Amino acid sequence: MTFLDDDIYDAVENYIPMVSEYVNSHGGGIELLGTKDGTVYITLTGACGGCSLSLMTTKMVVQKKLRELIHPELVVVNVDGTPENVLPDDVYVPQAVEEKMDETAPKSGMIENLKHMVGL
Repeated sequence: MTFLDDDIYDAVENYIPMVSEYVNSHGGGIELLGTKDGTVYITLTGACGGCSLSLMTTKMVVQKKLRELIHPELVVVNVDGTPENVLPDDVYVPQAVEEKMDETAPKSGMIENLKHMVGL
């Protein structure tokens, strides 16, 4: 994929409200955690956060729609606490978002800040 992480992040951030409609209708939400090498890292929140169908929602709803809107090779990962769905240490997050997270989270590494932010 030829897009930069910040370009993908901006595009996803722009389209998240449109993509969230289905998830919102089930009492959930989508939080954008970051991007890296054509992969978008999200977390499903609310009722969708612990749902047994969260993998299907991530791939068949969120990923499918973002591929239509942004790029057909985009991959979406729901960071859900399982070993195969982890947030990389060097994921792209805009500086303003990192600073906001620093204000609300205990002082520690970026991963710990994100875990705190999503309640892990």
